[in-house]
Amino acid sequence: MHRLNAWLRRHPMVVDSAWALLILFFTVISDPNEHGFKLGLDWAVAVVMTVLMIFRRRNTDLTTAVAVGLGTAQLALDLVPQSPAIGYLVFAYTGAAFGSSWVSRLALGAGLVAGPLTVWRFIGTTGSSPDHGWLRAVFFSVLMSTPFVLCWAWGRLTRVRRAYLMELEDRAARLERERDAQAKVAVAAERARIARELHDVVAHNVSVMIVQADGAAYVLDNSPQQAKEALSTIASTGRQALVEMRRLLGVLRTADSAEEYMPQPGVEELPELLEQVRTAGLPVAFSSSGEARELPRGVELTVYRIVQEALTNVRKHGGPDVRANVAVDFRDRELEVLIEDDGRGTTDEQLSTGGTDGLGHGLIGMRERVGMVSGSLDVGPRPGGGFRIRAVMPLKTAK
Repeated sequence: MHRLNAWLRRHPMVVDSAWALLILFFTVISDPNEHGFKLGLDWAVAVVMTVLMIFRRRNTDLTTAVAVGLGTAQLALDLVPQSPAIGYLVFAYTGAAFGSSWVSRLALGAGLVAGPLTVWRFIGTTGSSPDHGWLRAVFFSVLMSTPFVLCWAWGRLTRVRRAYLMELEDRAARLERERDAQAKVAVAAERARIARELHDVVAHNVSVMIVQADGAAYVLDNSPQQAKEALSTIASTGRQALVEMRRLLGVLRTADSAEEYMPQPGVEELPELLEQVRTAGLPVAFSSSGEARELPRGVELTVYRIVQEALTNVRKHGGPDVRANVAVDFRDRELEVLIEDDGRGTTDEQLSTGGTDGLGHGLIGMRERVGMVSGSLDVGPRPGGGFRIRAVMPLKTAK
């Protein structure tokens, strides 16, 4: 039944033809009230009404106007309404539901005058008294016009309902387009986040590998054992970089396979990171104060990446014999991360734009990460020399 209903909705002429032929059938089997010339006119009215009903939704304005003209001609020729007169009710509905504004008004006007004109032409005002005759005429006029008005009102209700459904469909399509646009924005934001992750991974691990390679080349002749250890560190760092890069690139390829990769690093992995940095030749002191507790994953990753990027910058720009200090302070409602070094500091270009090394994603990436967790970042020269990075992030209950 559902498929049949859908098919009939797509082919309205089939339904209209069925109703038109049904009315024509009743005309054929009914006893004619006229004879001779008027009988031929009745058959002509029935045939024209049948054709109009078949094409009423293909050309609503024309068929409704012709139906009004046909009714007027029937009154003028003194043809008593027969079975095809039911079609006039159909056109009262059709003009209101599908026609232009002027056709809708024409259908309403014709429906209002149909009753009085029919009474005047075929019934008259005769009665037992003049007063009773006019009351009888008014009663039948209202009685005959009411079906036309009701059909017209039904057509207007259909028009309003159809307009409402079209508005709902347009709104649904608009919301779907907005949802697709928001999905694209979310994908772009996620790709930007992954790009920052990739930058942090590559910048840190490649920096460690460069330092170890330079050290291995320097001690290769005098201390082969140290050179061997440096090469081992380079290999381990390279493998770790590949693992993280595969994880990030895998997320870019498909979200379904994201669970196959290792989880995002957090505060618990800081000792391993610091040990790796110390192995690369940068002395780093670490301290933690306050009551350590579980953090939201976004804050965990932000802390890890800030420390990783800060120590990478220390190795790049701190100069020889530089030392660094990392301090994590767990407070009641916020977490403070402080990274300081006693190197040669930084330049105004690096403070304002993030520097040219790594396309400026270092300090800029830190600001974006801290902003994503509603925190604050303070970077600048350290009193007494060196550089300082201080990040403060609000803490919420980890989920």
